[in-house]
Amino acid sequence: MRTSRLVDHSSPTSSPRLSVALACAGGEWPHEGWPESGDPYVGRALHLAPPYRELREEGAVDVVVLRCEEPTTAFPELLGAMGAVSVPVIVISPRRDTQTVVEVFRGGAGYLVEGDYCICMLSSAVMAATVGHTYLSPAGCAALREGAQRVSGEWAGGASVAGAAMERLRSLLSPRERQIMELLSTGLGAQEIGLRLRLSEKTVRNNLSNIYAKLDARGSTDAVLRWLGATPAVRI
Repeated sequence: MRTSRLVDHSSPTSSPRLSVALACAGGEWPHEGWPESGDPYVGRALHLAPPYRELREEGAVDVVVLRCEEPTTAFPELLGAMGAVSVPVIVISPRRDTQTVVEVFRGGAGYLVEGDYCICMLSSAVMAATVGHTYLSPAGCAALREGAQRVSGEWAGGASVAGAAMERLRSLLSPRERQIMELLSTGLGAQEIGLRLRLSEKTVRNNLSNIYAKLDARGSTDAVLRWLGATPAVRI
């Protein structure tokens, strides 16, 4: 019989923290002590095993973290189990090949490569997911860049043409907006970008809204693919 295990550090007297479903498709959850009692973002974690029926309950959790060996099969199965319930998903996997990372990213999920992140980054990724940012660990970012450049070359029919098209797209942005996009494409969220550039989080978010409009992007996922050189004709 399948059981669910709950770790709850939330307090009715403190500010609300996030509830996270830890979905494990094969293998155990790698961070037994997470979230810690002092985690600033996550206060409640529910451990689930397939077929994840609990996720169909509207409002049950704020974010789903899927730990799996094969994201190309486990991620679609998770989405099917969630049904009409729409909450952000972050995938954790040892797979770091370009095809896998790009496929998950195009599906709108964040991607953390095992051994390529810490639990602080995991908490930040969960928080970022709730405000529409698709978080990637450094190895995930590298894979995405490689995949986007490959798509750009194929679409344009040559590296020189692709490079010119990408430069025209980037010329739409101001120098500050280009700085923000460079940091966004490395997996940083608005708060972290603000700290790097000494800007308020609100200023960063205002800049991101302008960037999305200029790039005709529907959000951070779309904008990052365009910035990295994916064809403007591709819609995620």
